[in-house]
Amino acid sequence: MNISVLGAGAWGTAVAIALTAKNNVLLWGRNVAAMNTMQTQRENTVYLSGFPLPVNLEVSANFEAALQHANGEHDLLVIATSVSGLRPTLLACQSFQPKNVIWLCKGFEEQTQLLPHQIAQEILGADVRTGALLGPSFAQEVARGLPCALTIASASPDLCQLVVQALHVNAMRVYSSDDLVGVEVGGAVKNILAIATGVADGLGLGLNARAALMTRGLAEISRLGVALGGKAETLMGLTGVGDLILTCTGDLSRNRKVGLALAQGKTLDAIVQDLGHVAEGVRCAQAVRSLAQKLGIDMPITNAVAGVLFDGISAPEMIARLLSRDAKQEAH
Repeated sequence: MNISVLGAGAWGTAVAIALTAKNNVLLWGRNVAAMNTMQTQRENTVYLSGFPLPVNLEVSANFEAALQHANGEHDLLVIATSVSGLRPTLLACQSFQPKNVIWLCKGFEEQTQLLPHQIAQEILGADVRTGALLGPSFAQEVARGLPCALTIASASPDLCQLVVQALHVNAMRVYSSDDLVGVEVGGAVKNILAIATGVADGLGLGLNARAALMTRGLAEISRLGVALGGKAETLMGLTGVGDLILTCTGDLSRNRKVGLALAQGKTLDAIVQDLGHVAEGVRCAQAVRSLAQKLGIDMPITNAVAGVLFDGISAPEMIARLLSRDAKQEAH
């Protein structure tokens, strides 16, 4: 199968490496100099150093060539940008009339509060087979070939089958779902909760506090996901509780690192600069807070994280506000 991966960050590079096991893969990035260096050194030294690129992985900064490479009926276009980059990338792809498109990003578009599949439908229409490939996964471990389980969510059974055929190999397991809303909400909101658990860990609040935040955070994910039309059972699967556990506890989690740094009193600008990577939970917190307010959904942890990130509330004050909330029945 011919596959083009658009976006040569850590996750795009890792997925491209994994896909070469049984496919003809082209990895595209917009920075010509960086892609030339990657081609010469056969390594993404900026975003995924220490992992040699397979000899059969093609690297290119030619956007048209990347689109043409994966424009057949049974080819696959993989968009590995951040959520903020999804709309411009889809718009650039539109004139090429791609047949099968999936994305790897997790979050809500900040200005519109739209989920990725809503953006794709708005731009590509209903005739293009589209879907989201999400799940608990760190780029470094996927590039290393360690076991990993992902979910492809799409309204198209044919696309699900195509993605399973392309990725379900060696240590990578791929499951399918028709619940795009549930899968995408779980993948988005867990990043916000990872910031919260990072704050708690950074303040030394202990493992009990982390477990409480994760559990009550899962309740927030479920409330929002069901309100938007997702299935409650989806949020108990890989892209819900599975991704939540990984991102809130894993040392490789960028969003957890944001929380740890906030607990140290660092500014958001300094934290983002130090990371050198996108932490999707930061902008997602603003979008989810606005959406929850519009829908009348109670999301206290999300609101608290957004308060620290954008309203000048300190990390200790965030925790104090959460601890001062009135007691409720657990189901609420």
